[in-house]
Amino acid sequence: MDFSKSGIFYKYVTDSNAKAQDTQVIKGEKWRITVITDSLLRLEWSDDGKFVDNPTQTVICRNFAHKSSDTQPQFSARKNENGWLEVETEKLHLTYNCEAFSKEGLSIVVRGVPCTQFNTWHYGDDCPGNLLGTFRTLDQANGPVKLGKGILSRDGWSVLDDSATCEIVPAEEINGKPNPYGAWVKSRAQKVSEQSGRYKDLYFFGYGHHYIQAIQDFYKLTGAQPLLPRFALSNWWSRYYRYRQDEYLQLHNRFKREGIPFSTAVIDMDWHVTDVDSKYGSGWTGYTWNEELFPDHRAFLRKLNAAGLAPTLNLHPRDGVRAFEKDYAQVAQDAGIDPTSGKAVEFDLTNPQFVEAYFNMHHRMEDEGVRFWWIDWQQGGVTREPGLDPLWMLNHMHYEDAARDGRWPLTFSRYAGPGSHRYPVGFSGDTVTTWDSLAFQTYFTSTASNIGYGWWSHDIGGHMLGVRNNELEARWYAFGAFSPINRLHSTCSPFAGKEPWNFPQETREAMVKMLRLRAELLPYVYTMNYRAAFEGRPIIEPMYWQSPEVGMAYEIPNEYRFGSELIVAPITSPNDAAALRGCAGVWLPEGDWYDLFDGRRYVSRGWNGRRFEAWRSLDCVPAFARAGAIVPTQVLPEVADCERSAEAAEAVNSIENPRALRVLAFPGADGEFVMREDNGDFAAASAGNTANTRMNFVWRDGNGSSQFIISGVAGCDAAVESVPQKRNWNVVFRGVACADFAHVRVLVEGRELNASEFAVSYEGEESTLSLSVSVKDVPARSEVRVIVDGGLQIAADPKVGDAYRFLLQAQVPYRGKEMAFDAVRDAGGSASAIAAISTLEYENESEAEKYRNSVDMLNAYATDQPSVVKWAQWRCTLPVSVKHALEEILLRSVE
Repeated sequence: MDFSKSGIFYKYVTDSNAKAQDTQVIKGEKWRITVITDSLLRLEWSDDGKFVDNPTQTVICRNFAHKSSDTQPQFSARKNENGWLEVETEKLHLTYNCEAFSKEGLSIVVRGVPCTQFNTWHYGDDCPGNLLGTFRTLDQANGPVKLGKGILSRDGWSVLDDSATCEIVPAEEINGKPNPYGAWVKSRAQKVSEQSGRYKDLYFFGYGHHYIQAIQDFYKLTGAQPLLPRFALSNWWSRYYRYRQDEYLQLHNRFKREGIPFSTAVIDMDWHVTDVDSKYGSGWTGYTWNEELFPDHRAFLRKLNAAGLAPTLNLHPRDGVRAFEKDYAQVAQDAGIDPTSGKAVEFDLTNPQFVEAYFNMHHRMEDEGVRFWWIDWQQGGVTREPGLDPLWMLNHMHYEDAARDGRWPLTFSRYAGPGSHRYPVGFSGDTVTTWDSLAFQTYFTSTASNIGYGWWSHDIGGHMLGVRNNELEARWYAFGAFSPINRLHSTCSPFAGKEPWNFPQETREAMVKMLRLRAELLPYVYTMNYRAAFEGRPIIEPMYWQSPEVGMAYEIPNEYRFGSELIVAPITSPNDAAALRGCAGVWLPEGDWYDLFDGRRYVSRGWNGRRFEAWRSLDCVPAFARAGAIVPTQVLPEVADCERSAEAAEAVNSIENPRALRVLAFPGADGEFVMREDNGDFAAASAGNTANTRMNFVWRDGNGSSQFIISGVAGCDAAVESVPQKRNWNVVFRGVACADFAHVRVLVEGRELNASEFAVSYEGEESTLSLSVSVKDVPARSEVRVIVDGGLQIAADPKVGDAYRFLLQAQVPYRGKEMAFDAVRDAGGSASAIAAISTLEYENESEAEKYRNSVDMLNAYATDQPSVVKWAQWRCTLPVSVKHALEEILLRSVE
């Protein structure tokens, strides 16, 4: 065995925790039950009495007790008076007749599940309350597809069937030939077939509504989400297009000059030769650079890497390596084929010799500067090993191979079933460019977390077909900013380019704003990357995870939590023509929340929380931070600076630990956030050896003052040394009233700064209601303490001003605007204005048109025409959409 390849399979079979401890197991001649936790059971039946203790494609750990925080599960097992086995834990009660699994002979009751009549599972039951998971691909989807099952259910249980996956076994030889990997996959499909479907290997999740615990234990069972490299979490540029080398580089130079940050350069299949002799078949598979398009590909890759862009190339590996490829001779020799024969090196993932030759070829290309691979497998799920999906094999082997020699691994490929979260990033496929596709992607991304799949990457902006719609593109970019991965992509159509300068000014500005926002959020998103890997919390969480007993948490399919601090509800439908805003349904849990962009406060009282419509302009998305939330961001070079300064333009793509940070803090409660950074060493990062900067928001200290404390960076020395020695800090208290600047103090390492050593500013109601405190050139290891003597105050809600600014732009009759604003102003912005506004509403457009046509505008105020006067005053045409947008403003801060 070649120990340099031990990470592919061998490390899995040598992990003793793949096998449960004997104390966890109850067994008979042909059945075995393993108590993994008090809510997780493994149920096995095998006619030959042989059971699997090796890891499988999906399951790699069955003994959780090796985790420092876990102990052996407590349970009892006894035979009852009927000779049936009863197994009880604190959460489950299993009854089993000890025969081949059947609906009549095997059942489990899940305790403590409210509001369901289906908390008892009988073998073979469907799961009507399942909250769904994800699907292999959205290729050619125009809206919803049928999703697979997740492990979470409103009924409190779900079943993961692992019967047909391959197991990973020690193997010195495969088909009589040495196996350099030391272990390999072994099919169980024959066993399933021979036992006429009776062979079963099931995992029963009975966690009730403890959804987060269920997902965390799912990760223990199947492996954690790995850490992503920092570059993967900014913006990706991708397009299926025959770029020329200089053209591609010039494109990215323009992005930089316009202050548009990208960190990943995706080159679709035209990087390689596609026009091949028909005797070789299709040119879909290829490994030889197209020299007409890329005359010096090595220089091309060097320049991309130097520009802060990680290059990835598209792969369609189905047709193997054929004689026209430049690297054919070496690959053929490695695969045991005479290169002079011209015989194709067949793509066969069940042959270790081919696999070794295949990866050796990729290693040679990686040495030239390819950072990772886009595995664009579209050819089904069949290999020569029954039950082995080639997509899973590609994902597993590419990811593990990418980790060789201490590299930070990454793949980019489609979903291949439960456990695929171990191989990020997911490519969701080529969707149709429609509102339906956008709407489904938001829901699809959220439910994927129910099967632990947290790093989906979509074709932001849509891939193909559909209709050009500027507004749709802008809204899709907004979703991308709050997606796990933000990757723009489109077809080769000359009209499908996603460059912002191809769009009208309003759309362009909105697109650029969201691309810059995503890059600005990198310190926050990267910290959530660590949270996902170490705490088992995907960056996207459905709303019901934290509010499982609140019905409304299940009823807003396009809303989700984005990390620990934010709730996002992307707008997925066209703007209303009258309101000039888009609308999204929002549900906020109990508490105080603040609009991320403008600091407006939203009050949600009562256990059921609050549901409402959020209306936003094209350049905004409904995003809310809880009271006490802390969101660290990085400061990018300004767009104008990038236009005039090459140095600023070059810096815009940087994914280094930032020197300048802007921290958003939201009032009304205490808060804490630990920002995590590293030095780019994967082994150290995976061990948790990070540089940690702790931030604490004290809403009221013992003196009644407000404090924001940034502790000096601490942690692993190597990681700490990767942080800039000095930092510029800008603490932004968003959603607060303007404080007396004389009451703002800044201390660095206990020394109070003079007023000239820091800056204070305030943005009022026409902007973000934000008090900003800036201090520069602070040693990274030094504590910064911002104190507002007397305490910050939550900003008064500028309802009257916001109503005016909204009505100013609304496309409705002036008289309707005037009367609506009069009602708001007369009520002082209180909710009582809604009653008056509701009288201005017409029932439908035809009724409004009828009345408009009947009014004599020249004599509308004449005293001798009372019917016309009545219409002019009371029947003004104010659409329902405008009324609802005003209601949001008037009701948002009502206690």
